[in-house]
This record gives sequence, C-alpha cells and structure tokens, in this order.
Amino acid sequence: MTGGVNAVALAVFALFFLAVTVMGFLAARWRKPGNKHTLDEWGLGGRSFGTWITWFLLGGDVYTAYTFVAVPAAIYTAGAAGFFAVPYTILVYPLIFTFLPRLWSVCHRHGYVTTADFVRGRFGSKGLSLAVAFTGILATMPYIALQLVGIQAVLDVLGVGGGENTNWFFKDLPLLIAFGVLAAYTYSSGLRAPAMIAFVKDTLIYVVIVVAIIYIPIKLGGFDHVFAQASEKYAAAGAGGLLPPAEGRWTYATLALGSAMAMFMYPHSITATLSSRGREVIRRSTTVMPLYTLMLGLLALLGFMAIAAGVKVTNGQLAIPQLFEDMFPNWFAGVAFAAIGIGALVPAAIMSIAAANLFTRNIYKDFIKPEATPQQETKVSKLVSLLVKVGALVFVLTMDKTVAINFQLLGGIWILQTFPALVGGLFTRWFHRWGLLIGWAVGMIYGTLAAYGVASPTQEHFGGSAEEIPGIGQTGYIGLTAFVLNVAVTVVLTFVLKAANAPEGVDATAPGDYTADTAETEAVSAATVRRGPSPAPNPS
Repeated sequence: MTGGVNAVALAVFALFFLAVTVMGFLAARWRKPGNKHTLDEWGLGGRSFGTWITWFLLGGDVYTAYTFVAVPAAIYTAGAAGFFAVPYTILVYPLIFTFLPRLWSVCHRHGYVTTADFVRGRFGSKGLSLAVAFTGILATMPYIALQLVGIQAVLDVLGVGGGENTNWFFKDLPLLIAFGVLAAYTYSSGLRAPAMIAFVKDTLIYVVIVVAIIYIPIKLGGFDHVFAQASEKYAAAGAGGLLPPAEGRWTYATLALGSAMAMFMYPHSITATLSSRGREVIRRSTTVMPLYTLMLGLLALLGFMAIAAGVKVTNGQLAIPQLFEDMFPNWFAGVAFAAIGIGALVPAAIMSIAAANLFTRNIYKDFIKPEATPQQETKVSKLVSLLVKVGALVFVLTMDKTVAINFQLLGGIWILQTFPALVGGLFTRWFHRWGLLIGWAVGMIYGTLAAYGVASPTQEHFGGSAEEIPGIGQTGYIGLTAFVLNVAVTVVLTFVLKAANAPEGVDATAPGDYTADTAETEAVSAATVRRGPSPAPNPS
C-alpha cells in the first residue's frame, strides 16, 4: 500500500456512500408502498417489482463484494483455481429457471414469505421448517461478514483505519461505520432500500469493469504481458497457475457444482425472487442474468492484472483495491472504491432482511408467539435484522480475513443441506419429512466437523472448504460430500419410514399452486397477507 490517506479518492467514495445512504432512507416512500407494517411490504417490497427491478435486485444480492474482492483475490493468490465462480454462475441459471417460477407461484398462492414457510406447508412439519430457518440464518451471517470485509478492504487502501499497529477500536472502525449505516436504512426502508440502491451499484460496477478491462491492460503492455507476468509469478511461488493443476481439478469441479446448487438456496436470493410481481418476471429476469456472469469473468482477470502491476499485499483481499489505487487516477479510483462499497451494502441489506424474516415467521411466530399480528411480525423482523448484522460482525472480528472466500464457501456447506427439502419439495412429496430432517442433520454435522478440521497457514480451524475424498484420491468440496450423505440418508429413511407407515403430515399445497400465474394468486395473496399463511395441519 502507498501509505497515507488518498484524499481525492476518499472524497469521491464518501460522496457516493452518502448519496446511496440518502437513497436508502428515501426508498421508504418509493413506488407508493402499502401498509409498511407487514412483512409483505417491509420484507418483500410489496411483491410488486417488475423484470428490470427484479434483475437489478437479483444481481445486487448475488453479485456482491465477494465478486469484487474475494474472487480476484483468490486468483491473485491461487491462480486459475479461483475461476470456479464463473462456471458455477453458468450452471445455476438453467437450474433456477426450472424451480424458481414454481416457488414463486406456490408462495404467492399461500402468502409464504420464506422458504421455511413453504417447507412447513408442503411437508406439514414445524421441525423441518425450523431446521431450514436455522440453516438460512446461520449461513447468511458469514456471507454478510464477507460484505463488511469488502468495505474494510477499500477503507484500508484509502488509508482510513486498518494497520497492524492501530488500536483495535480504530482498526475495526470501518466495520462499525458500515454496520451503523446499513442497520439504519435497512430498519427504516426494508427491501425497497437495496432495490433502489441496486441501480446505482450495478451501473458503477459495469462502468468500472469496462474501464478496467480496457485501461489497465493498455497501461501494463497488453494481455500477453499480463498473462506472462502471472505465469512467472506462479512458477516462482510453486503454487497456482494459469490453469488449475491436475490434482486440483476435482476440487474445482465440485466447488463449481456445489456452489451452483447452493446459490439460490440462500434466503436473500429467495427474498429477491418473491419480491417480483409474477412468475414470468422471474423467467425473464433469469434469462438476462448471464450478463452478470460475463462481468464476473472479466472481473476475475483483475487478479492476473494485480500480479502484472506488481501489487504487493500480505492480505489478498486488498489486491484489487490496491490495483485500482495504483493504476487509476485518484478520482476514478474513488469511483471504483464506491462500486465495491455499494456492492457490499446492497446484498448485506437483503441478507439481513431475509434472515430476519426467517426468524420472525418460522421461529418467533411458530414457537414463541403464534398469535403475533402482522405489525408485531414486522417489528420483530426489524430488530432481528440488526442482530443478524451483529452476528456477521462477530464472524469478521474472529475469523481470518486474508482468505475471505472461505466465508462464502462455509455458508454454502450449510445452506446446501436445505436443497432436498426445498427443491425436492417443489417437484415431489415422496421424501418423508422425518427422513429429510435426519438427512439434514447428518449433512450439517458432517459438513461442519469436516470444515472445522481444515487448517490454513493462518488459521487452525475453518481454514478451507475442501477435504480428501476416500476412494478418489483427490480433494473435493465438503459441502457437496455432505449433500450426498444428506440425500443418501434421506432416501434410505424414506423407504424405511414409509414401510413402517410413519405419519407423513398433510400437504397444504395443491398441484395447481405450482403453476398459478399472477391473476390466480392475487386474491389469495391479499387474503393471506391480512391473516398470515395457514398453518400446516399436524405439524411435527
């Protein structure tokens, strides 16, 4: 790092940061909101967003500070193995095109706000619903933490806070500032705030990427020189490379597949989906989402450019912010930093709302206060959204931030275990609810213990997300291994429980609920918003 405060870049960054903060508060009055004291309004933006708003919102919560900071940082430190994020965002879109419209229809038909609402209605099990809600909240915290790491990385390069010899309070002050701003406008405006800010965030990101992919290689002597310099660096270090090493290709493949399956299991992805006004909106939005994958592929190349530019940092998460400061004029470096900062605020806001909705609907209302009114639900969600951010701060302050991509991969291990209940439940009710619950528990326990046992040079536990797979002789993504165990246990127990005539609960949904369009669901949704979703019969 160059040292000192980059006053011009900091001023530009602060200007954009202030602008989106104001937008966040003003969003409470955007698009003529209805009764803001309901989760449909505060937590789902009134379920009223069209194709382009949904597209920006999905892009805002899926392509995060992880995109700008952790992916190029992984390439900077480990080479092309960090590109696994590109194929998984290609694999995911055909997958979500098949199940998200079905999820939207059934959730609108019954007034469901969360995936756990759907699971409870589909399988008649509060226990399984609680498991899905708990997993969603747990997996969201490290993902929010990753967004805060992105903001901290930018402010460190700008010369604000940070530094190994800095007092602990001032060292973590950027995180505390980000927490305060994020908490305030999320509490006030709900999902409308990140929906409005997403327009600014995505515009800035596309501008910065287009400029960076043209301007920086020209300054460095062209892409030939960039790739040559990167190859020399990896050869000298004895690690990484322009292609994944043969011994790491199974890890690469399983990371890509497992991450693709987990991507839209996260509560924030579903929250953005359910905020749209129709199932066709979901289909149209997902068909243009690959534009973000193109951006991600270009962005990942910045990791090679940082090597060619001679960027030297001990924390890989600082590589791209430092590259921007070294290569861009100060004023445009400020624009680039603002893109990263806002790229952290938008998804962090959606994530905290989604996790809060899970707690309110599937823990507070189901187990603590079943008679809670819509106004009480909304109040609890607002408060819990603050607590979720505190949990994310704990992740940031206690875990190794030099390999921040592990934050996302750790959350992926957990959230992937909800795939059989959610996606499986959208197409079949063959799985037994108790089998799904026990399979989930096996996957969660195995995945957590396996991840806990992985060490890194800087961290004794949770230092990575890959393990040696017995019988294959290569390492693979822990989350996918845990998922396979989960499904195996679920299938075996389903056969056993069905043979024993164990009670299966009552399905609150009907086949037509999964294909209903906006007109068919409108009246039903209006009624369920007023009274809340009908409880599933015979919950376990």
